[in-house]
Amino acid sequence: GAEGAPDIVHSSDDGEPSGTAGKPMLEVLNGAGLKDVVLVVTRYFGGTLLGTGGLVRAYTDAAKAAAEDAGTVRMALMQQFTAAFDYTFTGSIDHFIEQNGISRPGAEYTDRVRYELAVSEGSYEAAVKSLTEITSSAIEIVKGEAAFVPV
Repeated sequence: GAEGAPDIVHSSDDGEPSGTAGKPMLEVLNGAGLKDVVLVVTRYFGGTLLGTGGLVRAYTDAAKAAAEDAGTVRMALMQQFTAAFDYTFTGSIDHFIEQNGISRPGAEYTDRVRYELAVSEGSYEAAVKSLTEITSSAIEIVKGEAAFVPV
């Protein structure tokens, strides 16, 4: 969940015997340290009754395989913004971006350079101040949305 908020967890056996599907899959996710995920497993009945132990193994194995195959992405709340400036500042701004760990998910090169940028929420004002200083105020900055983005 959000920073400081309790996690919301839910599992369902959806017609399987109690405790044979949802709970084992939730334990796999918790054991893998995964958060903010949804896992859905669909099992088709093939005519063989697995029993409770077999069902637990089947759902546990499916959850483990899904967790391993999916991989993980670290997400962070970032303040997105655009910066438009003259080409003469490109080297200085690129250096600043690289040195300060600022994400640049997009760039457009027309009559001016236009970067799509993202910084951690608490770093936005300092980044704007530095970019303004680098360009002697010859930069147009438009604040966008704060959003969770892969980092």
